[in-house]
Amino acid sequence: MNNVVDHDTLTINTLIDIPTLKKGAMKDSAPYVAAPEFQQALGFPGELVDDWQARAIEKFGELLKKSRALQVYMDSCVKCGACTDKCHYFLGSSDPKNMPVARQDLLRKIYRRYFTFAGKYFPRLVGAEDLTEAVLDDWYSYFHQCSQCRRCSVYCPYGIDTAEISMAAREIMDHIGKGQKYCNEILGKVHKIGNNLGLPVAALINTVEDLEEDLEEETGVTVRLPVDEKGADILLVTPSADFFAEPHVDGLMGYAKVFHQAGVSWTISSYASEAANFALFIGSYEQMKLVAERIRKAAEDLGVKRIIFGECGHAWRVAYSFLNTLAGPFDFLDAAYPIPQHICEFTWDLIEKGELRLDKSANDHMTLTFHDSCNVARGSRMGDYPGGQFEIPRAIIRACCNNFVDMAADTIKEGTFCCGGGGGLLTDDLIDIRTRGAAPRMQALQDVVTDHGVTHMVAICAICKSQFAKVMPTYGFAMDNVVSLHQLVSNAIVLDGQNVNGVEHTDLDPGSQAQ
Repeated sequence: MNNVVDHDTLTINTLIDIPTLKKGAMKDSAPYVAAPEFQQALGFPGELVDDWQARAIEKFGELLKKSRALQVYMDSCVKCGACTDKCHYFLGSSDPKNMPVARQDLLRKIYRRYFTFAGKYFPRLVGAEDLTEAVLDDWYSYFHQCSQCRRCSVYCPYGIDTAEISMAAREIMDHIGKGQKYCNEILGKVHKIGNNLGLPVAALINTVEDLEEDLEEETGVTVRLPVDEKGADILLVTPSADFFAEPHVDGLMGYAKVFHQAGVSWTISSYASEAANFALFIGSYEQMKLVAERIRKAAEDLGVKRIIFGECGHAWRVAYSFLNTLAGPFDFLDAAYPIPQHICEFTWDLIEKGELRLDKSANDHMTLTFHDSCNVARGSRMGDYPGGQFEIPRAIIRACCNNFVDMAADTIKEGTFCCGGGGGLLTDDLIDIRTRGAAPRMQALQDVVTDHGVTHMVAICAICKSQFAKVMPTYGFAMDNVVSLHQLVSNAIVLDGQNVNGVEHTDLDPGSQAQ
């Protein structure tokens, strides 16, 4: 990978060490507070309400009744320490409140004070505290230093899910008028326009038309990216980053090539042109439902038979784990196919059947490794067997490339490190904690760069790609050293009728097809 000389680079250690504690190191790191109009558009108070303590405790009690898991998480921690060194933000920042157990306790001490007998009458004996402005400030700072990646829960002997605790804390804060600008502003755009970017229909159509021209110029084949075509078999729902930025857009072009070669009819919906669901990050199932229902409405209005999701980690987690309960049942879709389906599942099925011709040598300029995105790795599955979410993406890479190597075993698959920008933290006002949170992944990446000559890292999450492109220069890598998985497919696939070095695809040696 190429060093970037115009950035101050950070030293990367080859070993992931437990840092020396620096109390309060990140106490001043906090995102911008949502403006009143962003709060009110989602049904939350525009600013911090006068009786915020009482409302916060009331909302906390409501969440405890709705979620039996949250109640268990509040009661079951024994302070064993198994999670302390598992959080990338703690490893990167050294702040003890970024230990998962300590971050949880910011909420747990309030739980004990107001919802347990011992905490009500003997608070000091059980570590209970009153809900004060100082506590609220800690909530707002440190619960926005959690990407809800759930790595700590993999190592917790009780299975305590810090993501659920962070989601609960953020939901409480939204309901008292202290919401995060980044997530809430984006949700408002989705409700009003249909995507995170606020991209209007005309701009969306113009974008895909430009991509169609690029594809025809590249391949000599007319490859369409249809929008709002009724009666298409497939509705593609993909992160809006795929429409405008690299390497995301290269992945979108890969999807289009795969659909074209498979001979299927497909479409994008301008009404629901966004796969991402940022309501997951703020813990609001009501908002999650509203976003999910847009996808259902688009599928019904267009009369499709299948819904396929593009490369977005948390979008796939919401789709896989919640879509049916939030907006289902999807009994109007064709039950012969997975509901919903990931683009990797679709592409791998075609590869297994030998229906795609792939020239691996097209990616020989790269030696690749793979970053398992948290919400895919620990919050969903692919295929019809356990671990498919780990094996299918890697199988596609191997089918498209000659040079692939995994990072260290304890930094991938279910133990994968977060990119550092997930969970609603992908905003420049949090760039310090984002950069620090990326350190463990950068260390694991540097190891395979040094030992195996890796030049590029593959990701299947829009947030991961955006985060890495932003922070990798700080660690001495280039912005374009992160690539989309379907960018590799796009490079390798040879379409029917495609002109390759003056020879049409039908005349190519079948031996060039991936086995």
